[in-house]
Amino acid sequence: MKRLFTTTCLLMLMTIGIQAQKEDNEKFSPEKFDAELKAFITKEASLTQQESASFFPIYKEMREKQHQLFERQRKLGKEKPQDEKSCLKIIHDRDEVDVELKRVQKTYHERFLEVLSASKVYDIIKAEDRFHRRMMRKWSQHPGKPQKKHK
Repeated sequence: MKRLFTTTCLLMLMTIGIQAQKEDNEKFSPEKFDAELKAFITKEASLTQQESASFFPIYKEMREKQHQLFERQRKLGKEKPQDEKSCLKIIHDRDEVDVELKRVQKTYHERFLEVLSASKVYDIIKAEDRFHRRMMRKWSQHPGKPQKKHK
């Protein structure tokens, strides 16, 4: 009986270990990330099917524009200027990208307000923030996982 119990415990531990290893080896999937984000926002903001249908195409458009700007930021962050003039240019370029990100955000918030109430837009903004914080916590708990960007 004792031997059976020990064997059962070992099998359970191995199963848990294998499952954890599978989760750690999962590749980042932009499609999965987007689907999880959409589901989270829909739930947290209590969007109806009709609201989702009018909101998410606009939201996707905003995310694509933001992605382009994030790519510019990433490229600027990789540059290593060799002199003061180059440093100054990169600082100004990075600031411009930051300002442009806020312009895009503001523009699209206005577009969201054309199809949804202010309270729904507010709930969406808060839900998106919560989702990204959760994902960052998840990724930080699995440092071996690739942390690729999404589209």
